Amino acid sequence: MRRPIRRATGSPSQELEPNTVLQLLHLLKVISFAKPNDLVVTVPGLIREASPIRLTPINKGGSKDFSLYSSKDQEAMKSLVVCFGEMLIDFVPSVSGVSLAEASVFEKAPGGAPANVAVGISRLGGSSAFIGKVGDDQFGYMLADILKENKVNNSGMRFDPNARTALAFISLKSDGEREFLFFRNPSADMLLQESELDVNLIKQAKIFHFGSISLINEPCMSAHLAAMAIAKKSGSILSYDVNLRLPLWPSEDAAREGIMSVWDQADVIKVSEDEIMFLTGVDNAYDDNVVLKKLFHPNLKLFLTFKGRVPGVKVKPIDTTGAGDAFVSGILSVLVSDLSLYEDEKRLREALNFANACGALVVTKKGAIPAMPTNEEVHQILKQD
Repeated sequence: MRRPIRRATGSPSQELEPNTVLQLLHLLKVISFAKPNDLVVTVPGLIREASPIRLTPINKGGSKDFSLYSSKDQEAMKSLVVCFGEMLIDFVPSVSGVSLAEASVFEKAPGGAPANVAVGISRLGGSSAFIGKVGDDQFGYMLADILKENKVNNSGMRFDPNARTALAFISLKSDGEREFLFFRNPSADMLLQESELDVNLIKQAKIFHFGSISLINEPCMSAHLAAMAIAKKSGSILSYDVNLRLPLWPSEDAAREGIMSVWDQADVIKVSEDEIMFLTGVDNAYDDNVVLKKLFHPNLKLFLTFKGRVPGVKVKPIDTTGAGDAFVSGILSVLVSDLSLYEDEKRLREALNFANACGALVVTKKGAIPAMPTNEEVHQILKQD
């Protein structure tokens, strides 16, 4: 017998074009669904607080110091979020509202959705780590150093001497559409091998977060699947942001198959309305029956998507890059310290409001990682709203 679901929603910014609005389908322990606002849940009440992590330098090749370790900080490890996948350099036009072809000057910024989430969680005062591969080049060193500066454990990073760090050119056109142009032939992030995984770091994750880009190519796909298996066996919550980048996949069918190959293993899933339509083949992304039939699985706890009813935060957008990643950072930073969050609608809505504010603040600046807000900035904008 299928359990009824209840839809709760949120939006990082009500003035954003396209409207970056997020909603949540609550799929766990719902007892009744008699009226639109009815929700009966049970609350175990497990609450933990994240602790700061510490810097401990090591040397790479005897000359460079890029690593941040926190394995000895047991309190931080109790609330650790490990983010797996790509980290790259984003090149963003210095002028908003133009296409890539029209842009004359670009500004570089660190990016990659999993890395964005790791930095976002750390900026909010949480404990995070990143696992992935970059080139043994100046961009790779720069990215590792940026993680360290943001107090993200980067001991799981690997440097490939035979491949370059990935590059992406991103623009937000005047009609609200985003353009992506990737340089990966192949890039270092695609070449992470299972033997290079930091197994001990993965085992310490309370939440293991990943996307779909690392499922496109071997050997990274095998490393991804192995890391998920280690995290699952260790009791981690698996968090999945679909983050569809269709040009990177061999075909649409390959994209659907690859994205859905790990779907049933995820406890938390974030997916956009366009991604819902792409994965299900339907025109209405808000049909609960479609979601239940095609995207629901018994272990799913949170389902996050666009356009919702939890109030957003009004801001003047400059660059939408990283808004969704900031939202994910916000919700995971709350969930990792309160694993019963998805069982209480009041706390869930508060967490959504917090995550919405994270997404709203990011769009007021250029770039993703540079724009990730602090906990104080989020609470300040929530007081003003």
